[in-house]
Amino acid sequence: MMENRLSGDAKLLSLLGLFPQDGLSAGDMEIVAAEAVPEPYRQLLVHHHHMTVTLEEHHGSKVRLDVLNRRRDGHDYARKLVLRRESDDRVVLAGVMHFQLQHTAENVRRRIIEESAPLGRILIEENVLRWIEPHAYLRVRLSDELRRLFGAPAEARETYGRVALIISHNSPAVELLEVVAPAS
Repeated sequence: MMENRLSGDAKLLSLLGLFPQDGLSAGDMEIVAAEAVPEPYRQLLVHHHHMTVTLEEHHGSKVRLDVLNRRRDGHDYARKLVLRRESDDRVVLAGVMHFQLQHTAENVRRRIIEESAPLGRILIEENVLRWIEPHAYLRVRLSDELRRLFGAPAEARETYGRVALIISHNSPAVELLEVVAPAS
């Protein structure tokens, strides 16, 4: 458990360091055991599936990608993003993804860089063999900025997230931090 916690801490700090001025802070996050994640967050986070599918099933709506910030240096590509429900434009997930594009086929790489669809949808449509490996679960204290981003009421105090790795063709292709909107 301690090894996983250290691995989760290191991955979290690495992801947050990609966009240090963009509102997500390690000081607002605490690593918790999967068993400590309450419903409905457990259903949304504690699994090995794509968040795209999980969120669409939970919210009864397709989600769309909005990229808030990006960095690219060759095959190293990172983006800060939100996923919004198509039904009402509500933000249902905020996160950071760090891609190692050399581990993706050219057509998948092109679609990722186009930023026109959530990653889960791309990988499913392109039939990419993948495994999602959660490394840590997070209790996230809502800052005013996160509360505004999610459109959460003033009394909302916390939400949950995860740090995970997408392994594609036995290679670590994507590190991700995913924070879901507070439950209504």
